[in-house]
Amino acid sequence: MKPFIYLIIAATAMTFFSSCSNKKATTAATEEAVVVRTQPVTVTDYTSALQYSGKLASTSEANLSFKVGGVISRIYVKEGDHVKRGQILATLDLTEINAQVQQAKQGADKANRDLTRIQNLFADTAATLEQLQNIETQQKVTSEALRIALFNKQYAQIRASQDGTIIKKMMNEGELASPGAQVLMMNATSSDDWVVRFGVSDKDWALLKKGDVANVSIDAYPSENFKGIINKIAEAADASNGTYEVEVKVLPNGKKFAAGLFANIELSTDAKQKVTLIPIEALTEGNGKTGYIYLLNNDKQTVTKRKVEIAFVTNDKIAIKSGLDDVTNVITDGVSYLTEDAKVTLKM
Repeated sequence: MKPFIYLIIAATAMTFFSSCSNKKATTAATEEAVVVRTQPVTVTDYTSALQYSGKLASTSEANLSFKVGGVISRIYVKEGDHVKRGQILATLDLTEINAQVQQAKQGADKANRDLTRIQNLFADTAATLEQLQNIETQQKVTSEALRIALFNKQYAQIRASQDGTIIKKMMNEGELASPGAQVLMMNATSSDDWVVRFGVSDKDWALLKKGDVANVSIDAYPSENFKGIINKIAEAADASNGTYEVEVKVLPNGKKFAAGLFANIELSTDAKQKVTLIPIEALTEGNGKTGYIYLLNNDKQTVTKRKVEIAFVTNDKIAIKSGLDDVTNVITDGVSYLTEDAKVTLKM
């Protein structure tokens, strides 16, 4: 009997330890499972808000230069000076130009004397018609040469074309200025000619049109929002960077503006597009326009890692361009603990 009793005790002990082992294995398996929660994928119409930045400029900016070349004698203004229409801003040394005027004047005077003399001779039949016509032509040529010299002397100085502010000085007194070389830059002080110019991509260019409203924020006035309107849209790309220039007219709303103030532009468009949106928490990895998410498999215990192409990010959502065909839910909570062979437990 004793061997039989010992056998029963041994069997009972094995059953007990086996039960304990199974409980521990089950508990370990449960502890290893990552608790996750899913959220739905949504498809909706989206109106994108395009954001750009640039600097304030005036539409009446003028690059001022001399018509003729010469040595700069005086520059009467400096950067930041306010000027009035017609005010002299800079002059050339007139020594050479005055000499040219005198030379042209003397040539014109001689031609006039020659014409008077040949007319008298022609009247006395002592000169031919051809001689008279040649002198008349010469007199007209020298007269026009004098007019050119006087005109050049007039533009050997720079005058303000309108009321405004000198925003940049490119040359100094004593420098040799070639004809048309930029010496000063100025802009008008009108309160309604301020714009911001910036380049946009071809996709954004297709969405924009003249008259679209823009919200403008300027660093100099952090608590103010200014209204802007698209004034111009380029019809051809800039050859240097491939973007299309857009000009937004900004209304100062009583504030003082200056050229060069930094501005942020938010453009609203009427164009709507279908987009697939997922919560931003669902994205586990990202590299430029590529990202990865996790999907819950049908067994509710395993997951699949999926590569997606990102269109853009807005607020707490990510717009997905491709990779979510026929997907209705993505994992959000617990996604940072997942691997491709992870076991999961779905929390409702």
